Amino acid sequence: MSVLHNIFFFIIAIGVLVTFHEYGHYWVARKAGVKVLRFSIGFGRPLFSWQKKSAEGDDIEFVIAAIPLGGYVKMLDEREGDVAESEKARAFNNQSISKRIAIVFAGPAFNFILAVFLYWIVFMLGSTVDRPFVGEAEPGSIVEKSGFQVRDEVLMVGDVSIRSWNEFRLEVLNHGLEGGNIDVLVRDVDGLDKSRVLALGDMHILEEEGDIFKRLGFKQWWPLLELEIGGVMEQSAAESAGIQKGDVILEVDGLAVDKWLSLVEMIRKKPGLVMNFVVLRNGFEEIVTVTPKSRKTKEGEQQGYIGAYQHVPEEVRQELVTRVEYSPLDAGFKAVVKTWDMSSLTLRVLWKMVAGEANLANISGPITIATYAGVTASIGLVSFLSFLAVISVSLGVLNLLPVPMLDGGHLFYYFIEIIKGSPVSETFELRGQQVGIAILALLMSIAIFNDIQRLVQ
Repeated sequence: MSVLHNIFFFIIAIGVLVTFHEYGHYWVARKAGVKVLRFSIGFGRPLFSWQKKSAEGDDIEFVIAAIPLGGYVKMLDEREGDVAESEKARAFNNQSISKRIAIVFAGPAFNFILAVFLYWIVFMLGSTVDRPFVGEAEPGSIVEKSGFQVRDEVLMVGDVSIRSWNEFRLEVLNHGLEGGNIDVLVRDVDGLDKSRVLALGDMHILEEEGDIFKRLGFKQWWPLLELEIGGVMEQSAAESAGIQKGDVILEVDGLAVDKWLSLVEMIRKKPGLVMNFVVLRNGFEEIVTVTPKSRKTKEGEQQGYIGAYQHVPEEVRQELVTRVEYSPLDAGFKAVVKTWDMSSLTLRVLWKMVAGEANLANISGPITIATYAGVTASIGLVSFLSFLAVISVSLGVLNLLPVPMLDGGHLFYYFIEIIKGSPVSETFELRGQQVGIAILALLMSIAIFNDIQRLVQ
């Protein structure tokens, strides 16, 4: 997937999210009678700008600027320049405390509204998802000790219904942030409903970087199928070696293989090394020489891969996946609940980071976000809209944090003003801005460092 592809969809994503956020400030400010001077998407040098006369007779400048990482709405304000006597009543700083709170709060609120709308579309369009079948647990793992069996299908985590593997992963995270026990209802291979208790104890599941499910010992169940090649990637090691769709792999380096995961593990251990595959093609056995390409894991180890995937018969695929979609009314209700749950989870994860119970390596920056934007766009519309919804929730939550320079910082000042009966001093506000810039710069530095680490690995 090209870098330009990722950048394009990153700009699309950020453009939509920032426009909606700033439009919240803009719309409420105008409804409150505040004069708006400029609506800018992006910072820095303007790339495009035009003026439009509002219903109040004001000339509002609309700008698309060079740096797409944010935006702003500039309003008439005595603290930023001289204001004519006739327009002082329309200056932001002269509005009542309730109006100022409403204008500032509107930005994050519109991000939550956007998330609800996006989830509503996603749930109505529906998607094909992996059913939550549990595979063989890692020996000695928490999952094995908790009694999970091969082909358990997860029905509920706590009091939340589960219909997909991704929902299962999310709810384990949601219920397991504080450790303790997680009640899981499953349907076993005999069709009987059984209760399993995932005993986390005092484990902080975000304390280490990496896949939470892998650390717990969960694997997704996969049926034992013939090792038939379903297809090969372009410019892959498999294509270069002449492996074809329909080939059945019998042996690798003199060893018989009967599981796809076993084959994958054998290939991973031999990056850049010649491997001899015995394949069944058109009823005849042939020897194919393959040299796996190499890539780095998160742990910095070299890992082999050939770029081929397994053929899955349609009847098996129907067993493994299900279609999830909702009526408009049900989708609307579920969208509100999903937005609330994701907002709550985001806040709790942030608190875990502050408390030192979550690894800072979990913070992602613009490079990782751009990558996910490109990946989800390639998968399909539903994936991309789901991605936008998650980022919109994150943007809303982060902007409400009581950090100077963010909307939450301004709201914090207004609450102080309500308590003391007068606005905070300019000196206090200036010091707050300096602290806010330092905090945001630190967070951005960590995020970009993590991004670079992921790229290197």
